Amino acid sequence: MTVWLHDIDPLALELGPLQIHWYGLMYLIGFAAAWGLGVWRARRPGADWSEQQVSDLVFWGALGVIVGGRCGYVLFYHFDYFLNDPLWLFAIWEGGMSFHGGLLGVLAALAWFARSHGKRFFEIGDFVAPLIPIGLGAGRVGNFIGGELWGRPTDQSWGIIFPRAGDALARHPSQLYEAVLEGVVMFAVLWWYSARPRPRMAVSGLFLLLYGAFRSVVECFREPDAHLGYLAFDWLTMGQLLSMPMILIGAVLLVLAYHRGVDAPGATR
Repeated sequence: MTVWLHDIDPLALELGPLQIHWYGLMYLIGFAAAWGLGVWRARRPGADWSEQQVSDLVFWGALGVIVGGRCGYVLFYHFDYFLNDPLWLFAIWEGGMSFHGGLLGVLAALAWFARSHGKRFFEIGDFVAPLIPIGLGAGRVGNFIGGELWGRPTDQSWGIIFPRAGDALARHPSQLYEAVLEGVVMFAVLWWYSARPRPRMAVSGLFLLLYGAFRSVVECFREPDAHLGYLAFDWLTMGQLLSMPMILIGAVLLVLAYHRGVDAPGATR
């Protein structure tokens, strides 16, 4: 059986003291994709969005991702570090981002944007949800290039040895599984679903439901964080625990949306 060794350089460019990592470039790709797709939809008839509003939304959303992602990583995964050294929260050069923390940061940014631009919260949520998956997929590709967040050992032919894991075991490339599900599949489903008028909250609910379900599935192939391990039952991981509320809230939003039956204006046809 052929075993692949991960030996990809995480640095995309190095100019003296300046180092540009592929992971950082993936963030830029995600933000650029959100802006481009948002502008395209804003130009559609009846969209009720201006290009300037899209630019502002992407800016504040990006800020929410970065601040919330870092705070969530510290709170959910390394709170003990924070208790020992509160300034470690700002040590962003050491890496460490959490999707669930980033989501909370984005929700806070959307709430502020809604208040300052006179829009309803779920009007913004339904507009922005289909713009996010490309960034999620790009981020997981960045994780793979960096050789981090590797999967559990496997005897499948596509197993990869990740040197950073500290062993010579072939492992699931779980980062790529997430890139496909959270990036490609979620984008296709949400973009198609939101292309027609839907009840308000429905697109937001579907986003939460899909991400929570996909993340929970991939966690079955992903190696749990060494310092956390399994939280319960020898299978429950932190990622699954944090995804459970997303699945529940997403399902509730979908039920409420169709029970109310109020179409969201400005959907792309």
